[in-house]
Amino acid sequence: MGPSKDKLLNLEKRMKALGIKKEDIEEKFIKASGRGGQKVNKSSSAVFLKHKKTNLSVKCGKARSQHLNRFLALRTLIEKIEENITGKNDKEQKRIEKIKKQKQRRKRRTQKKLL
Repeated sequence: MGPSKDKLLNLEKRMKALGIKKEDIEEKFIKASGRGGQKVNKSSSAVFLKHKKTNLSVKCGKARSQHLNRFLALRTLIEKIEENITGKNDKEQKRIEKIKKQKQRRKRRTQKKLL
């Protein structure tokens, strides 16, 4: 089962907003590795996408279906291109903030124990 039509339309809107054309993306289907047994080893269900202008590439083989892997790879490629254009990494910033909050909580807990 693949992604819904809403998610596909949303992805296309993001591509349009960033100025990414489908012609600029090179697509290859390759054999995946990892879990899945014979099905994964025999079929080319993993997807390799490369954006020609920015030279960014993504490989995705998380799901067994080619259609879903294609969607997931395109989504990650768009996120990478967006980070490249804006120059900031939102995921990395969120992760750092989360770690800081955890450290603050731990510090408060140890201070309460000491008092």
